[in-house]
Amino acid sequence: MAKRLKVVAKDTAPMPGRPWTRHYDPGVPATLTYPDVTLHAFLDDAVESYPNSTATIFFNAKRTYRSISDDAWRFANGLKRLGVKKGDRVGVMLPNTPQFVIAFYGALRAGAIVVPCNPLYTIPELRHQLQDSGAETLVVLSRLYPVAKAAREGTNVKHVIVTNIKEEMPPLLRTLFTVAKEKKDGHRQHFENDPGAVAFRELLKAPATPFDAGVKKDDIAVLQYTGGTTGVSKGAMLSHRALVANTLQSRAWHVNTTDGEGIAMGIMPLFHVYGLTVVMGQAIQSASAMLLEPQFELERVLKDMQKYKPRTFPGAPRIYNAIINSPLATKYDLKGVEACLSGSAPLMVETHKKFTELTGAKLVEGYGLTEAAPVTHVNPLYGQGKQKIGTIGIPYPDTESKLVDIETGDREVPQGEPGELILRGPQLMDGYWNRPDETAIALRNGWLYTGDIATVDADGYYSIVDRKKEMIIVSGFNVYPREVEEALATHPAVMDSAAIGKPHPIKGEEVKAFVVLKPGQTATAEELIAHTRTQLAPFKVPHEIEFRQALPKTLIGKTLRRQLADEDKKKRESEKVATPA
Repeated sequence: MAKRLKVVAKDTAPMPGRPWTRHYDPGVPATLTYPDVTLHAFLDDAVESYPNSTATIFFNAKRTYRSISDDAWRFANGLKRLGVKKGDRVGVMLPNTPQFVIAFYGALRAGAIVVPCNPLYTIPELRHQLQDSGAETLVVLSRLYPVAKAAREGTNVKHVIVTNIKEEMPPLLRTLFTVAKEKKDGHRQHFENDPGAVAFRELLKAPATPFDAGVKKDDIAVLQYTGGTTGVSKGAMLSHRALVANTLQSRAWHVNTTDGEGIAMGIMPLFHVYGLTVVMGQAIQSASAMLLEPQFELERVLKDMQKYKPRTFPGAPRIYNAIINSPLATKYDLKGVEACLSGSAPLMVETHKKFTELTGAKLVEGYGLTEAAPVTHVNPLYGQGKQKIGTIGIPYPDTESKLVDIETGDREVPQGEPGELILRGPQLMDGYWNRPDETAIALRNGWLYTGDIATVDADGYYSIVDRKKEMIIVSGFNVYPREVEEALATHPAVMDSAAIGKPHPIKGEEVKAFVVLKPGQTATAEELIAHTRTQLAPFKVPHEIEFRQALPKTLIGKTLRRQLADEDKKKRESEKVATPA
């Protein structure tokens, strides 16, 4: 049966005013036609067209599209029985597992808005997201149930749906997991008598009967939390329309993908919009298999690469770096990967060189942000279009991109001059959840102001040169200085603090904090780091603390983090010079 939701080219000719369209790979259209469908229509289409194709591979256990779709309908009906209706928010706090796919599409089919939650969140971080979104239902891994149970206090959460990671493992591994890891690692949690707690498997006892929840393309599908252009975590409202558009834009870029075939490496977390669209969304649109990795364990990833030969490998520099810098990599046959799209942090030239030599894959750098669902720019993938290593590439089909002056955002800057990158296209968010003031800052006259400073060349290739927002990116995850500073401020000895990003060869950056102690108070760096661990996810915890007598400030009292970063950079450079080779 022919696929109903293919990429349909509206215009294949290069477009005037968009010089980058001349550099698209052959077969990538300049503009697309977008169907009037919801995001979960892709799963409906996949199961109708390729019911027996593999949808997920998880610890060598395979599930077909028919199987995943049936369970998603059961989950949707289970949610309906719990009282979930159109527009309700359902939090999903799961790693990359089949349960994530089932819960995500089941919630959409039930008419709900999905709120992806990072499994690394601490109790305060999760509580904020649940309170802000107004979620009444949360799906959580059993090991994380104690965090969820504590975080739901003071929120609207009525139901916590609990699943054990072993439920989707093959029988023998499930038994070994029960014996060796379940109790030791906290996966066995007793929740049976807790109000509102229900087993994931209980919801799957509902019938797999399709129903129409009345969802339209302009309805919100996902509330994806981000700091945006400020450090306050808020939900970007991503409509079905926006996510469908970015899924098809991503698929159009992968001109070598064949429906019903191939495997996508699923390392990038599905709770992050990059993994949600580029891994899960694109795989389901093409009815490809997802090789799901619940966490980045290098040797298992290498074994899976050798065994399954995934054709696509969306990732981040830290992942590619870890592979090329490990002696294990030479023990496995990593050939077979065709296309790798790197995002979330700058891709170093040396990383590109070594990874392509090791795997034979095409590795290109791209750019995106939560507010754009997320991808907006990428280098041509298959080498027929011009690749420029060190740039984020060129805009996707139907994506307009330009640079404006940093001060006002009103004047387009000349070619070669740095400016703030602003975007327009069908994949943009509708705004921030319940934050009209923040929305007005980010979305102006139909353009999304990214807060990133870039340059562009004559061919339309963009390069990010700085960040207007002082976000720190650790292993592809956003860390906002204010979060770290607020955690430090709760220590009784801390008077003032500032957090910056310090370069790291694998993670891209790690957090460094500058701290001013209260007069007469004492504290060690180790004590303060231990204190922040109780309030922050591990990737947000400072790895270094430098004590200062005072922090540089503006006349109105704003901390000059950029000055601190510049001072720290000069200090590292002077230490490098002073250290004999």
